[in-house]
Amino acid sequence: MDYYAGIDVSLESASLCVVDANGRIVREGKVASEPAALIGWFGGLGLTVLRIGLEAGPLSQWLHAQLREAGLAVELLETRHVRAAFRTMAVKSDRNDARNIGQLMRLGWFRPVHCKSLAAQEVRTLLSARKLLQSKLFDVEMSLRGMLRNFGLKVGHTTPQRFAARIGELVAGQATLEAVAAALIAAHEVLKRELAGLDKRVRGLAGADPRVRLLMSAPGVGAIVALTYVAAVDDPGRFKSSKQVGAHFGLTPRKYQSGETDRSGPITKVGDAAVRTALYEAAHVILTRPVKGGDLKSWAARLAKRAGLKTATVALARKLAVILHRMWVDGAPFRYGQVQSVAAAAA
Repeated sequence: MDYYAGIDVSLESASLCVVDANGRIVREGKVASEPAALIGWFGGLGLTVLRIGLEAGPLSQWLHAQLREAGLAVELLETRHVRAAFRTMAVKSDRNDARNIGQLMRLGWFRPVHCKSLAAQEVRTLLSARKLLQSKLFDVEMSLRGMLRNFGLKVGHTTPQRFAARIGELVAGQATLEAVAAALIAAHEVLKRELAGLDKRVRGLAGADPRVRLLMSAPGVGAIVALTYVAAVDDPGRFKSSKQVGAHFGLTPRKYQSGETDRSGPITKVGDAAVRTALYEAAHVILTRPVKGGDLKSWAARLAKRAGLKTATVALARKLAVILHRMWVDGAPFRYGQVQSVAAAAA
């Protein structure tokens, strides 16, 4: 008899359910959300579980790696797919979720998710922390400008180096405003210093990674875009074709066809939003800045005249995702002015 299992993980505990090939529940339990507890529970079953389902989440990659290392046949499941399967549930609970994941594994109705390497997870964490500091730095600057504007004090255009001095000039002689500005400027300086430190680390990682340096040969692709892309793809071999990458990151149009109805919509926006944003920004740079882009830029410019800048930028971002994957697989830098090579890569 074949057996299948589902795990529903929360921060403190995990609900487990084992079903047989007929869908009958064989064993259920609840243990701490720790690898040792989960491995011990499955080890004490006395049964060989053919597949174990684990929904993707904050703890899932860590647990997945540990369970795999222990020899358990665990699969990481796509969250959207699992939620769609659970929509008919009248009562949602951790116990029922584990039961239903077990049934999905038995039926084979699941979509496995790639579990990223530790190195890729570290890069993603670094980029997320950098983005957070950048966002908070901007928030402090905008808040200061807004507060002072209430008193008729206009900061105006200034440089990052001159910002603190300009604020000091405006609030001089006003005790309350001086105290508020001093506190926020102190926070601003700390954020700026730490952001500079992470930027230096990002540049160091980009310079030390041959894959990133290769992708940076493409127009509009700098260290941030290349690192974001490499960390998200992680293993280029998991895509059978380069053209699948655009759809994977949600850059292809929605499609609805039923009977006589056949319509296309905006892009799906599934997958990693950070990669989608990075590719869109790279495409925007190619289209709007004096960047050497060869026939890739010419193609996008012609499309922009027909369909508009936004549509052309999205289309260029999708094509860029495909080309970067092909460059990575072939180990070849971007080649300017070759229409056929670009078209073949994006086909």
